[in-house]
Amino acid sequence: MPAAFNSGAPARVGSGNDTVTLVEGGTFCLSDRHGDVVVGTSHGLFFRDARVLSRWELRVDGQVAESLSVESTEAFAAQFILRRAPRSGLVDSTLLVVRERLVADGLRETITLHNLDKESTVVSLELRADADFADLFAVKAGRAAVGGADMSVAGGELVLRERGDGVRGLTVAATGDPIVLPGALNWRVVVAPGERWQTEILVQPTWANHKIRTRFPRGEHMQSSAPARKIEAWRDTATTVDTDNAVLARVLRQSESDLGALLIHDDDGHGRPFVAAGAPWFMTLFGRDSLLTAWMALPLDVGLAVGTLRQLAAVQGRHVDPVTEEQPGRIMHEARRGPASADVLGGSIYYGSIDATPLFVMLLAECWRWGADEAVVRSLLPAADAALTWADRYGDRDGDGFVEYQRATDRGLVNQGWKDSFDGINDAAGRTAEPPIALCEVQGYLYAALTSRAELAEALGDAAEATRLRARADELRAAFAHTFWLPAQGWYAVALDRRKHPVDALTSNVGHCLWTGIASDEHAAAIVERLSGVEMDSGFGLRTLATTMGAYNPMSYHNGSVWPHDTAIAVAGLLRYRHLPGAVALAERLATGLLDAAMTFGGRLPELFCGFPRSQFGSPVPYPTSCSPQAWASAAPLLLLRSFLGLDPHVPHRRLSVSPHLPQAWGGIALTNLRLGSMTVHLEAEGATVKAHGLGDDWQLVAPSG
Repeated sequence: MPAAFNSGAPARVGSGNDTVTLVEGGTFCLSDRHGDVVVGTSHGLFFRDARVLSRWELRVDGQVAESLSVESTEAFAAQFILRRAPRSGLVDSTLLVVRERLVADGLRETITLHNLDKESTVVSLELRADADFADLFAVKAGRAAVGGADMSVAGGELVLRERGDGVRGLTVAATGDPIVLPGALNWRVVVAPGERWQTEILVQPTWANHKIRTRFPRGEHMQSSAPARKIEAWRDTATTVDTDNAVLARVLRQSESDLGALLIHDDDGHGRPFVAAGAPWFMTLFGRDSLLTAWMALPLDVGLAVGTLRQLAAVQGRHVDPVTEEQPGRIMHEARRGPASADVLGGSIYYGSIDATPLFVMLLAECWRWGADEAVVRSLLPAADAALTWADRYGDRDGDGFVEYQRATDRGLVNQGWKDSFDGINDAAGRTAEPPIALCEVQGYLYAALTSRAELAEALGDAAEATRLRARADELRAAFAHTFWLPAQGWYAVALDRRKHPVDALTSNVGHCLWTGIASDEHAAAIVERLSGVEMDSGFGLRTLATTMGAYNPMSYHNGSVWPHDTAIAVAGLLRYRHLPGAVALAERLATGLLDAAMTFGGRLPELFCGFPRSQFGSPVPYPTSCSPQAWASAAPLLLLRSFLGLDPHVPHRRLSVSPHLPQAWGGIALTNLRLGSMTVHLEAEGATVKAHGLGDDWQLVAPSG
């Protein structure tokens, strides 16, 4: 059986500090700090879920150049600053070697030699290239066979083709008159004193013998390239956030940049964009990840959420297929198109997610509140209704009112919530839960989906449907309180197992129950107290599992690590219950810890990091195979911002609610070009004071002052 897809299984990449990741849309490149793609590792240039470069090694006079530093101003670009290894008997090198790499539907690399000596120098360059066209899953799992491509030289270009009848290929072309041989390009040059020599190499994937059009034409400056223009367009349309706090400002700038790099369009470039889940292994549409990221990014751009909803509605389940776990109305888990996708997923799309379907309905209603075009919202209502029908007909397997999961075949994910590793759901003693499993946070998502759809029904004139949906939501909330609450412990069970017994571990999942509002005030007050303890608060964010639980391991994927998006959702939940004692103070403490962690990672929050206490290590310990940039980690600071602002627009009702509880260290916050429907608003908040400019005369600002 093939290794499980997005199952949380670690990828064999090496330490995060040794691997440089560049990403643009669905293309990404992993290399070492020299810029080399090293054979036998998980390095490579990846295009359409296949590795199209498995070797890309530069040799200067037969040796690996010494790495001085790596600079990256955008997620798709980097400069590898090197020097020729000192010659025998010399202390220092006088030849600077710079590799400038750009990634987008291929790769463009410019190699510059700068002779800092007072006499001419002879340099031999060799660039070794190969491709195995391995499926991304095989590379991630360390199962990619060591092999090569069929190579030839044509028209001065190196041509690599997938062996057999494969459709994939690659061409490598370069300036500087290289000698091109199968597997290598060679230059022998003389660089005068103080002068520079340069070559530009273009790597273009081919599909069915047709070159994929590169978005980095030869000679074009990075700033004027298509990826750079895409980032600038994203920044121009996105809300501008200004803050007095230097840390928050830097992290938010990184969030904006990374989300722009993770934006994906269809192959033809038309339609609204959606966001890929994260680099390196999840550069594709994911149901849960893309939906939650779009929700968090609403303060920047509602269009991202609309594009995500449309993409997911287009591939919503229509039939029952046990292999792909497709069911009518179900929202997909992930899409792939690598050479082994059919073997691993059963097809190009896999549907094994329990939470993406209610999250779809939640996001649709939230887009409506944020001013998405009503015609677009109406066009997506059938998909939302099909999703709720799925929850009743397929999600609730035994008719008890709760949504639960159990994989249909041995190919599927054992756990189908966001903690989808095989051991992600366990009890206080550390025993893994047996499916069917009903997760606590998923009941909260369903509750929010029902209430959201009821609000839409009422607004669109269907009062009877609104009443029915609210009654179903109230019934679910009451049943949830009765069944999931553990009075002796003071928290919700993370799940119900196959015997309907509560799985009694204390987990971060309960924070999601606060976010969706399914928790009663009484229960929420107890949860605030439990989450405030050192068992859950690592000092850099909320642990996924309390230190007192049997399965706790701070170095695990889901059983004690810290996930930034998870902490941000918990903060949003705490501020929803801000009237409860300790809720705001804990929210501020968690957010401060998360921002401190971001700064140790250069301003970019990774997918996750280890859950060691801050008292033990002064900086968060990286999780070795964490994705970075990763979509919902990148978007997490935006949810923190929105939550502390208490920003809650309702465009159809012409109302903007702002109830700030800003941490004192944040100072003032200003949002410029905040788009609410057809209106652009400038919002300022400092302390409890709120000012809004640009609101229409028929709008109501609900705020402490304004």
